[in-house]
Parts: sequence; C-alpha cells; structure tokens
Amino acid sequence: MPAMRLEGLTKHYGDPVHGVTALAGVDLKVDQGEFVAVVGRSGSGKTTMLDCVGLLMQPSAGRVLLDGVDAGTLNERQRAELRSHRIGFIFQEFNLLPTMTAMENILLPLRYSKGDRRAARARAEALLAEVGLADRANHRPTQLSGGEQQRIAIARSLINQPSLVLGDEPMGEVDTETSDLLLGLMRRINLESSVTFLIVTHDLELAARTDRQIRLRDGHLVSDERLAA
Repeated sequence: MPAMRLEGLTKHYGDPVHGVTALAGVDLKVDQGEFVAVVGRSGSGKTTMLDCVGLLMQPSAGRVLLDGVDAGTLNERQRAELRSHRIGFIFQEFNLLPTMTAMENILLPLRYSKGDRRAARARAEALLAEVGLADRANHRPTQLSGGEQQRIAIARSLINQPSLVLGDEPMGEVDTETSDLLLGLMRRINLESSVTFLIVTHDLELAARTDRQIRLRDGHLVSDERLAA
C-alpha cells in the first residue's frame, strides 16, 4: 500500500474568475520508504501540495490518501488525529519554542497525548542520541547552532513515530556542510526505519541525492524522475 496517494489534487484561491489555481489536478503515488524531493520555482505549488498532504489545508478538489485512508472523509478531529499519528513535519525556520529546552521541544507534539509519559521521554532521549545531541537535552534554542536546532527539529518530527515526514525547505537556513550532514541523517533514518520522506527544496544538488524527483510548474506535475542509486 502506498504511504501517500494524490488523486486529482486541486487547490484554488479566490473566486473562480480572478482567483489563482495553485494546484491543478496533481496525481502522485509515493511508496513506503521512499525519499522524494519536490522541486520547482516559487509559486509552482510545492508548499501548497505539502500543506494538503500534511492535512494543514483542505484541497478544492481531489483526494489525499495516507496509508490508504481518504482524508477527505474525515472530520476535523479525525484529521488532527491522523496528522498527529502518521505525519512528522520539518520546517525551514526550525519552529522551536525559545522558552523550552531541546527535550521539551521534541516532546511538544505529544503534549496532549494520553500515552505513557515515561516511554515518550525515553523515546525522546533515544532520538537525541540518534541525532547526536544527547548532551544538549537541557539547552534552549538560543544556546544551539542552526544545524543543531534543525537536528532537534528532525528529532521532534519523529517523536510520534510517523510513517511520513514532510520537510518544507528543511536545509534552507543552514550552510552547505550542515545541509550535507542533515541530509545524511535523514537518509539514515529513512533507510533504517523505512520512514517515507517528502522534501520540498530549491536545492537541485540536494534533490539529485534522493530516490526520486518530482517537478511542479504552475500547479502541474510536469516530471517524475526516479534517480539512480
């Protein structure tokens, strides 16, 4: 079963005559364990597609299926539950809360969860070790470098054990060396845990190091290239 399937995904802003079509009938299937880059110029629909896949935005038409579940058939509570259990998010600007420690930021997606707090903390500690920051658990974002903050953001995206991680320009705020390290980290998690990654990026060199490159132009999917291993 695909991790994600889009069928005729369409998003229109504004009125039918003078509005803007950000996505125009996109069809796409991503299998579990793939590492996929989405590229295209600004305004091509990349972030809109990511927001629809992440259930942060309702499409105007078409379907988003996650692990076979049609998100369009769910109410808001069910959508929020699906999002919190199946999807992790990595943002360009880290989105770490400055008053919270690294550990607290990682645990934030589970704040309203009724799960075992001790198990959640153990998982967060394991993720801190996984991203090489076990000794930074009690540091606040201002005490961390940009690369360290993004590693914390990657750990946070994995705390709910998602099947799909969405990244919106996750390397956009770090230098080339750090970008390479972060990509290597995500690739290792992808390969070892079969977590699916869908990453929006302007960096064509980074995109060339993924399994597959999706290109959008003016809301249309114009190419879908599987890359050599």
